[in-house]
Amino acid sequence: MLVAAGVWHAAPPLPSARAAHAVAAAAGAIYVIGGSGGQLDVDRFDGKRWTVATRLPHGGLNAPAAAVLDGRIYVIGGFEQQTNLPTDRVEVYDPKHRTWSDGPKLPAPRGGHAAVVLDGKIHVLGGGNSVSTLADHDVFDPLAQQWTEAAPLPRSEGSVAAAVFHGALYAIGGRSGPSDFGDVYVYDAQHDAWKSGPPIPPRATGGAVVYRNAVYYVGGESQATGKTLAGVYRLARGADRWVRATALPVARNYARTLAFDDAIYVVGGSTSAGASHSAAGSRRVDRFSLPP
Repeated sequence: MLVAAGVWHAAPPLPSARAAHAVAAAAGAIYVIGGSGGQLDVDRFDGKRWTVATRLPHGGLNAPAAAVLDGRIYVIGGFEQQTNLPTDRVEVYDPKHRTWSDGPKLPAPRGGHAAVVLDGKIHVLGGGNSVSTLADHDVFDPLAQQWTEAAPLPRSEGSVAAAVFHGALYAIGGRSGPSDFGDVYVYDAQHDAWKSGPPIPPRATGGAVVYRNAVYYVGGESQATGKTLAGVYRLARGADRWVRATALPVARNYARTLAFDDAIYVVGGSTSAGASHSAAGSRRVDRFSLPP
């Protein structure tokens, strides 16, 4: 059953193919950072066309995370170039002045994690290092300029998607080894505690975004079936289950999803299953919108 079906349209394609990259919306534009191809260019989309805004200052990254705080883009962790070597580096880009600076390093290196902003702080969840997946949950306070530990995820998982919805942090799906998860965990910052939310079918490497008073989970991959996924799931406020929304025009994993200009944008991603964060990317960009 479809609900609030909406419509997908093709948006202008990326200048170069990307997967396992990071995206952020800041200063009226989408920024695309890193990816499995080792790209140094940071691409900028103003709603009409793509341009190169800047270049990564310390080399390529794949499977980093990005979060926007006080108008600046924090590029957090990732794997160096196309290796399995994670970094603890935090690079901060100011789109207004087009300058980079180094932020306080992560407590430990990681890639394939999620990052969101809750109550003016950056929360980094899950991911993995060169040995195993992680349950770590670290919080960056910009006033103190330091990271602290928060309640870990209920289990270790990489490629988890995250979104902040009505004051709560949602961690959705994820994987560890050959297993994909459909669990949804909801974090209460006031009590530093997780609880279970409505589950989705097991999957990972998809994206989560808040749009029009609902959380959407888009695409991803199923290791059990060996397939990339086109499915889109929607969780309305107060709902006790996810419902299907209009599927992606093209199934893919390691795409990146964000809200921009009253729409959902799905940027890049791979159409091939099983390639981990080294997946070959695509230039495809899709835009989903609901009627006004």
